[in-house]
Amino acid sequence: MKKTFIIFILALISVCSVSAQALRDNVTYNNPEEPKSIGIVLYSNDVETVYNAIRLAAYSQEWDNKVQIFLLGKGVELERLMKENADIKQKVDEFIDLGGVIMGCQTCFKSREIDGSKICKMSCIQDLYDLVKKNQIVLTF
Repeated sequence: MKKTFIIFILALISVCSVSAQALRDNVTYNNPEEPKSIGIVLYSNDVETVYNAIRLAAYSQEWDNKVQIFLLGKGVELERLMKENADIKQKVDEFIDLGGVIMGCQTCFKSREIDGSKICKMSCIQDLYDLVKKNQIVLTF
C-alpha cells in the first residue's frame, strides 16, 4: 500500500511538472498585437513608489497600450517630486511624449492649496469612476 501511494505521488508530481512547463511555454510577454487599456491610480508621494508607477506606465505605453494615470491624495504632489527628482521628471516626460494621459483630483489639489498643474488635467470623481470602469486593468500605487 505504501509503495503504491509513493508511486502515485511521484507520478502526480511528474504530471504537474510537465503541465507547469507547458503553461510556461505558452506564455506570451509584451505582445503588441494585444494592447490593453490600463488605468493607474497614483495616491503616493513616496519617491520610489512614484518612480516605479510612472516607469511602468511609460513602459506599457511603449507597447501600444492606452495608459491613463489618475493622481489622487498625495499623488497630486507629482510635480513637486519632478522638481526634486530628475529620474521621475524624465519618466513623466517620456510617458507624456508617448501619448499617456495624466489626470489629477481637483479636490486633492485644492486641499493642498496647489493651484493647477502643467502636466495633468484637473479632474473629478466622475473621471476617476470612468477610469476604473472603462480600463481592462486598474492598478493602484
